[in-house]
Amino acid sequence: MKVKNLYIQTIGCQMNVYDSEKIASTLVSLNYRKTADIGAADLIIVNTCAIREKAEQKVFSFLGRLSRLKKNRPNLLIGVGGCVAQQQGEKILERAPFVDLVFGTHAIARLPRMVKGVEKHAGRVVDVEKASAIEPFDEPPELPKSGQVSRFVTIMQGCDNYCTYCVVPYVRGREASRRPEDIISEIERLAAAGVREVTLLGQNVNSYGEKEGLCSFPELLARANAVEGLLRIRFTTSHPKDLSTALCRAFRDLPKLCRHIHLPVQSGSNPILKRMNRRYTRENYLEKVAELRKFCPQIAISSDFIVGFPGEEPADFEQTLDLIRTVEFDSLFAFKYSDRFEAPASRFNDKVPEREQNMRLQRLLEEQDRITLFKHRSLLGSIQEVLVEGVSRRHSLPNGDAGKPLVGALQWTGRTSANKIVNFEQDALRALSRENLKGRLVRVKIEKAHAHSLWGIPLNTATVPSAVKGEKSYAA
Repeated sequence: MKVKNLYIQTIGCQMNVYDSEKIASTLVSLNYRKTADIGAADLIIVNTCAIREKAEQKVFSFLGRLSRLKKNRPNLLIGVGGCVAQQQGEKILERAPFVDLVFGTHAIARLPRMVKGVEKHAGRVVDVEKASAIEPFDEPPELPKSGQVSRFVTIMQGCDNYCTYCVVPYVRGREASRRPEDIISEIERLAAAGVREVTLLGQNVNSYGEKEGLCSFPELLARANAVEGLLRIRFTTSHPKDLSTALCRAFRDLPKLCRHIHLPVQSGSNPILKRMNRRYTRENYLEKVAELRKFCPQIAISSDFIVGFPGEEPADFEQTLDLIRTVEFDSLFAFKYSDRFEAPASRFNDKVPEREQNMRLQRLLEEQDRITLFKHRSLLGSIQEVLVEGVSRRHSLPNGDAGKPLVGALQWTGRTSANKIVNFEQDALRALSRENLKGRLVRVKIEKAHAHSLWGIPLNTATVPSAVKGEKSYAA
């Protein structure tokens, strides 16, 4: 059977990255293999996100470019999946008539059947049917031949919280958790294939397993912590209202659990939190932060904020800035509020003008940049354990794709347990005589602090005996 080329354009969140990996795996049965060359693709899948207005705009902008490609290559197949597909269904075909198939967030397992039908000229297909549970799959997403240090693992899908600004319950459905045995089995296979870090994904991992009567999320983390070959565990996202003492304690007790938590707060104002239907107060949030730091004083905390939510007065925004100063987040993501189809807040009348939203966003980011830089500078002279993710884009590997000779020092990049990006250099001649550091834990002394990263000097070779599978050592 002829090998066919699959190009996947992923737009949006980490959940979409994982879904794209699943899409590629399901289509292996039809002899599709991923390609980075869109011009060589036989099938192009656009995996979409509807969480932010900007992400949705990117979808149709990209589809506009594909229309020209389709005109020149009529046999090219184009599919649209993900949240925008779930939300708009057949409307996508009206807006982009050159699209061959539209499939929703619950239809990935049915994708091979859809593609096969389109290949046989059975007409365009739309499948946005929702499932009541996560459909099982036998194998984890296919690993790239070169291996990867980190991978995502979905533990649940959907959401039951219905925040007034969010469309997730409408496009991904209600909460449903995977069986812990399936999750651990997937992690074990990934670790055996050379993956050293997994990030467990869910809209609210704190409520994992509650509806189905499965183990708790801290218990799942403990089981993952026991997987041989795995070095680190991360997770996202954690809803503050469900953050338990047991989970806070896990940061102290589980060696492989990274000392970092993403804990979205969205606003520092109680009236706005209530309008958002977040179901916690500013005071509740600060209590959770205090408990985390009690069990793990060195924990790094990041967060999400929405500025200019309907009804947000200047005093509400000042409360948000005050919360940022009080908590001293290590980093954050901030967005201007935008109406999302079906979300209740889209029907609120007291919208904040965009000009005011822009000013507030700028002030918030400037405040956080100051705190982040201060925290980075506090690490100067410290020794950090870095999981090496690969060579910096600034450099080419020996005998790499670029085919260029290595000049000067070789720069590696990786992350600390607290999710800080660290770059460090090795002398090129010394690097050539050593094993590949990708996938290794390396102790690095921090010498420079930048706004978004750290730079340091490696103190020793890797503390873990084997590099990522599929990567040649430089000694070879």
